[in-house]
Amino acid sequence: MDGRTILILCEKPDAAARLAKALNEAGKVRERKLKGVPYYEASRDGNKLIVISALGHLYTIAPKIEDRDVYPVFDFYWAPRYEVERNSGQTRKWIEAISRLSKDAQEYVLATDYDIEGATIGYTVLKYACGGKDTEAKRMKFSTLTADELRKSYEKMLPHIEFSTAEAGMCRHLVDAIYGINLSRAMTTAAKRWSGKYTTISTGRVQGPTLKFLVEREKEINTFVPTPYWTVKALIEIGGSTYEAEYEKKSIGILEEANSIVHACAGKIGTITKIDVRKTRQNPPTPFDLSSLQTEAYGLFRYTPRRTSNIAERLYLEALISYPRTSSQKLPPAIGYRGILEALSRQPAYKDLTSDLLERGDLVPNEGPKRDPAHPAIYPTGNLPERTLSDPERRLWDLIVRRFMAVFGEPAVRQSVKVAIEIDGHRFYLRGRQILKEGWMRFYKPYVRFEDVLLPQLEEGDEVRVKRVIREDKFTKPPPRYNPSSLLKKMEKEGIGTKATRADIIETLYSRGYISGESIAVSYLGFDVVEILDGYCPQIISVEFTRDLEEKMEMIQSGSEKMERVVGKAVEYLKPVLEELKNREREIGKALSESIRKARMEERTVGQCPVCGTGKLVILRSRRTKKRFIGCTNFFEGICKTSFPLPQKGSLKPLRKDCKLCGWPLIQVRSRGRRPWNLCFNPECPSKERSKRS
Repeated sequence: MDGRTILILCEKPDAAARLAKALNEAGKVRERKLKGVPYYEASRDGNKLIVISALGHLYTIAPKIEDRDVYPVFDFYWAPRYEVERNSGQTRKWIEAISRLSKDAQEYVLATDYDIEGATIGYTVLKYACGGKDTEAKRMKFSTLTADELRKSYEKMLPHIEFSTAEAGMCRHLVDAIYGINLSRAMTTAAKRWSGKYTTISTGRVQGPTLKFLVEREKEINTFVPTPYWTVKALIEIGGSTYEAEYEKKSIGILEEANSIVHACAGKIGTITKIDVRKTRQNPPTPFDLSSLQTEAYGLFRYTPRRTSNIAERLYLEALISYPRTSSQKLPPAIGYRGILEALSRQPAYKDLTSDLLERGDLVPNEGPKRDPAHPAIYPTGNLPERTLSDPERRLWDLIVRRFMAVFGEPAVRQSVKVAIEIDGHRFYLRGRQILKEGWMRFYKPYVRFEDVLLPQLEEGDEVRVKRVIREDKFTKPPPRYNPSSLLKKMEKEGIGTKATRADIIETLYSRGYISGESIAVSYLGFDVVEILDGYCPQIISVEFTRDLEEKMEMIQSGSEKMERVVGKAVEYLKPVLEELKNREREIGKALSESIRKARMEERTVGQCPVCGTGKLVILRSRRTKKRFIGCTNFFEGICKTSFPLPQKGSLKPLRKDCKLCGWPLIQVRSRGRRPWNLCFNPECPSKERSKRS
């Protein structure tokens, strides 16, 4: 081949394989390996294409002072991940393979994801592994991995990579490292010097304010004082059926008032005084951005934001959906609405729905306000799966397909009926609702949550019999705990973190032991980390400060701010904070050490002892046999000798909920190669008898 050798750098191996196949014009794509790293040889326009991928980030920010007991440290550099991170040894082979192949190339093309992380990955690899080729490389920009779009992207390459976006990404990594490493070292070192034991205690620029949201909510719940109130409802008989009517006041603050209403209305005849019928148009939903997809998947399937992001990434790499890490709610006509719908019609489940849309004239999506300069909203490419998808993958793909169809649907028409019933001078309301026209809802089944409540034919002046009037005693409730989805929405609303990092921040809080449970509870350690930061350096967990830095980094991307100024301001802000932490190291270390002790006990506590009733059941390990078992804390007081055996393999996690059959606390057991299972250790539990019979 007399042409030139062109090195094309992708972000992940699956993307490299798909891109090589799409661009190849002659013969068959050849898969090769160098140092065990796969790459692909293809040909196009008489040129030899070498297509290889990174493995996510191959380079990372590292402090020049490696001693973890030393802080503050402000000198950082970009280093190969294998040099500074455990379990990153394989990145060495990737860097060496890319470096070797780059030496034979005359041209360079960056084909990583077109966002901040993709630009940062590409820039650092081209600069450090390829010997400064960042200034020569051209740029492919695409939102799907379909063969057609990849070929168009190659033919219309941008003349250079997006330097301002890469600079914004590098600035984010640098600022996050400066904050995360210094603050984590300060707290970890303080605890270690006090207790003599090492435990990693981390926080960061986004992690701190996010944890503060949770702590503030936990305080609201813990200090909440329930207030009694009462509600009244009437059971109305109409045409032989019973309907429930609510009193006009949703809550009654005085018991005597509620009792007087019940007494006055019981056994009386009610009169229908007014029937209010309203029709409302409900517009189609907007296209998915990453945040709304994560929220919907959590509500429907209970997938955590991170799990949704990971599944969506797999669907993208298989060219089934567009790039998922987007904040756009726009679907430009350039994606080819009709072509996608025609392709989806090959799937039997979608054939009738797509035919309905294709028979219409113009297809106009109902778009939302949010824009993303890099990518459109998430949409299906029209490609059908080349393999059998797992259940989670199939569900998420189906959700994205049906959402895409729904945005082109007509508005739904809903009717609500409000019937006013007068009973001895008191007014009650009977409510009904139904869908008159499905519109877009037809396309979004089964994900539409709406249930018709039908009322019989009624006329003003009709009399109805009151079968019964009921008073209900209630108490006001504290605000609900955050769950992973509502926390992600809170982060987005407050403008902290990015669409790509928020889910990982939440997972980090879980992995550090700061929070637990789907209905998120904060541990002793999580509380104390926030209390210490709030007491000694409140600005570090300030939402305003974090949001300001986010805005500055967005300005770098648009070219209106410089990385040096943003980093300089961040360092200037952090220095006095670290000085204060160092001056108060002993008292901080004492508080953190006590908190770590409590947190470890909390992690091992299974629940209340059902035998003595006053002790706690905890997971223990025998000094003599080294075996795990459950014992009561009152054993050490000589009060209770209760103990139960445990499985010796796998990890154990108290579930903080009770067995439905016997009421004893449950433990989750996770073993390699097996699905997690729940263990009730009560030897008399009815579940034991069931398992014996089966």
